[in-house]
Amino acid sequence: MKQKLVFITGVSRGIGKSLAEKFLKEGYFIIGTSTSGKANLKDKNLIILQLDLHYKESIDGCLNNFKKLNKNIDVLINNSGIVPDKFETSIKIDKLRDTLEVNLIGTMDLTEKLIDFINENGKIINISSSAGSLNNTNEIGYPSYKISKAAINMYTRTLAIRLKEKKILVASVHPGWVKTDMGGKEANLEPEEAAKNIYERIISLKETGQFWFKQEKFPW
Repeated sequence: MKQKLVFITGVSRGIGKSLAEKFLKEGYFIIGTSTSGKANLKDKNLIILQLDLHYKESIDGCLNNFKKLNKNIDVLINNSGIVPDKFETSIKIDKLRDTLEVNLIGTMDLTEKLIDFINENGKIINISSSAGSLNNTNEIGYPSYKISKAAINMYTRTLAIRLKEKKILVASVHPGWVKTDMGGKEANLEPEEAAKNIYERIISLKETGQFWFKQEKFPW
């Protein structure tokens, strides 16, 4: 049986690192990215590429390095994200631009460039957040992050429609409140548990264009 390949952005820490470890344990080949091109992970089935989603040049460089590997993708997981306005309630336009550049525009740019390398019956998973749910909006904190995740959810919906004929499934996934640099120490999920939940959702995914938390649909 041919070994499947998973491309995961942001594997140097947090959920991304735990996802890479989980998929490696399950026998997948991983191409991971980090802004430095390094990660505290070593495995014969792992390659780390440098990628900073802020910059088009970095995205193009990552794509070129990926092409040299002469591989196709079975699962693309857009995990990288930032939250520069974590402790703010009002929008700062410079932070909004910064957030959208990584969480939305850079993520979309990379995805669009990788689509032709995704196998039929492949999957694109956008790591979103309950913060991006319009139905779940009940506080005013970190507005730029919320806007970016609501936007990536719309990308999930529109991309799912576009790729239906190519037989590529697209989904947004809320990982839960996770103990990472972004989620903080008070969060109720360890990264390993979140990664396990996301892995199980990915391998059992049969429906395109939906928003998920664990095995249940999450409100848009």
